[in-house]
Amino acid sequence: MRPPLPVDGNIAARKLAAIDPVLAGVIDRVGPCPLVPAPEVDLFRALLRSIIYQQLHGKAAAAIHMRVLAMMPVANAAALQSLPDGSLRAAGLSANKLLAARDLAARTLDATIPSAGAVAELSDHELIERLTKVRGIGPWTVHMLMIFYLGCPDVMPAGDFGIRKAFSLLYRRGRSVKPEAILRHSKRWQPHRSAASWYLWRSLDPALPRGSDRPPAQTQERAD
Repeated sequence: MRPPLPVDGNIAARKLAAIDPVLAGVIDRVGPCPLVPAPEVDLFRALLRSIIYQQLHGKAAAAIHMRVLAMMPVANAAALQSLPDGSLRAAGLSANKLLAARDLAARTLDATIPSAGAVAELSDHELIERLTKVRGIGPWTVHMLMIFYLGCPDVMPAGDFGIRKAFSLLYRRGRSVKPEAILRHSKRWQPHRSAASWYLWRSLDPALPRGSDRPPAQTQERAD
């Protein structure tokens, strides 16, 4: 069973700072990590929202999302399956997103998409494997869901652009870095890689006070 994220972000922050002096500099400027699981997560609704929002600006996606939800008396897989294609297209779904939404509904009804109660019984690998079976849902979408909604404590989305940029600036002096190198380095952050990811994203915030994020040259370690 997957353990939840600690409610007190100081726990992850203290442990990460103790094992990685580079990340400690970021933590010192940012403060505690506020990541906590959402109180209740309906995977069907969360993934439907992700599908609708893909490659759209926020306001446009929000309007389409609201129109789709408004057509269902209860926002669930069975209700979506009962809607005609024409209605969903009129609400703003593209042909590809319509196919993805239909596939999501079908995989929810056949239990490929686990219920809220069953999620905690799956390993991270099993959860990713099952959710990415849905058309249009890839590892990045699942990683974001796991970190920000499900409260999985040890997720490292190494292919994310922001993660790669932050890691490059903090550990490589701006040189390019491959996801595999980030994953190797991130082993030292286990089992708090979700919090470490959050700190990497926050390190890119231009509003943060500037400070030294690197240890002295003699102690700095290469990720690979």
